[in-house]
Amino acid sequence: IDAQVHSLSQKNQEDFIWSTRAAAAGGVTTIVDMPYDEGDLICSAAAVKRKMAHAGEQARVDFALYGTIDPDEGAARIAEQAEAGVAAFKFSTFGTDSKRFPRIPAPLMAECFAAVASTGLTAGVHNEDDEYVRASMAKVKAAGITDWRAHGLSRPPLTELLAMTSIYEIGAATGCPAHVVHCSLGRGYEIAASYKAQGYAATAECLIHYLMLDEENDARRLGGRSKCNPPLRPRAEVEKLWRHLAAGHVDLVSTDHVSWSLDRKSDHDMLANASGLPGLETMAPLFVKGALDRGVPLTWMAKLMAENPAKHFRLDHVKGALRPGRDADIMVLTPEPYTVDTAKSGNSVAGWSPFDGLTLPYKVAATYVRGRLAYDGAKVLAEPGSGHFVRPPECILVADRAA
Repeated sequence: IDAQVHSLSQKNQEDFIWSTRAAAAGGVTTIVDMPYDEGDLICSAAAVKRKMAHAGEQARVDFALYGTIDPDEGAARIAEQAEAGVAAFKFSTFGTDSKRFPRIPAPLMAECFAAVASTGLTAGVHNEDDEYVRASMAKVKAAGITDWRAHGLSRPPLTELLAMTSIYEIGAATGCPAHVVHCSLGRGYEIAASYKAQGYAATAECLIHYLMLDEENDARRLGGRSKCNPPLRPRAEVEKLWRHLAAGHVDLVSTDHVSWSLDRKSDHDMLANASGLPGLETMAPLFVKGALDRGVPLTWMAKLMAENPAKHFRLDHVKGALRPGRDADIMVLTPEPYTVDTAKSGNSVAGWSPFDGLTLPYKVAATYVRGRLAYDGAKVLAEPGSGHFVRPPECILVADRAA
């Protein structure tokens, strides 16, 4: 399960027909798609149903959906989206785009969390302090810094950590499960662990590129192709993340996949590039490499990419484990070293990856979705429309409202 995918961030670019093709080739049998679609914020039951129908015609693997809100409407449409079948809600402390990806101020965030709590679902939040980021960006621009260093300088660690604390405090105050959707810092997992120790439903997700790429080598090498929010961190921080993962402080690992066209990732001014990286086709083999390099048991992969996300999104009645009554979703990995070549694979509409040229020790040899072969190790066999929409059981919502 890839817990964080953006299939529709750029119109006329990827869509589900391509995102789920990359997923099948990468051993991913279910994607959870974000609500920030260009030109269509998924913030009502009607929007959820519209996206469900659209994705249903294209998807090659199974899919679940996040919902969100229109800040002008507040929390009024949260309950109807839960009833329509969303698996979680997404908000942001940073305003990436006032229409597509709006900032939710803390007072409204608290209202939303209270509404989400009544549905039995989880509130996931993009964790960057808006005021601090904008002040940092202004300093970077005033200093005339435009190269690879600019992005990390414009989003220093405190921008992330302040937002995380706010998110967890709002969750604690409202009784809502609070989830940070991408933590790039060891200190962030310490904060999450402290809230868990106090008995709060506080979880944190790590992205595969935070576990594999660093600022001083990869951001320098890739420039705009490395730009993501939060940014890549120094190599020492990468190693801290693996230690927290092995200690059980990481709850989910995902991609935050988005396939921006290359013209949006090639500006010499680092801050002018779009933020986000493709990762669906490589997440699993990358994790295997990172784990083997550090002696981390591969059983963590099943926990962080299958069992935990299925529980997190209330999908564990059908997903997350090979047990009677659940879907036979299987990824087969074989010890066949290969070098990532996204253009050659033909499974990405973007045609590039920050991992191109990296040799990985294991490859995806087969992907089965509900027992059917979706990828044979060389070709995606699943046809558009063969993927199913998956949602939490309605009894969860009814039980939580009754409580």
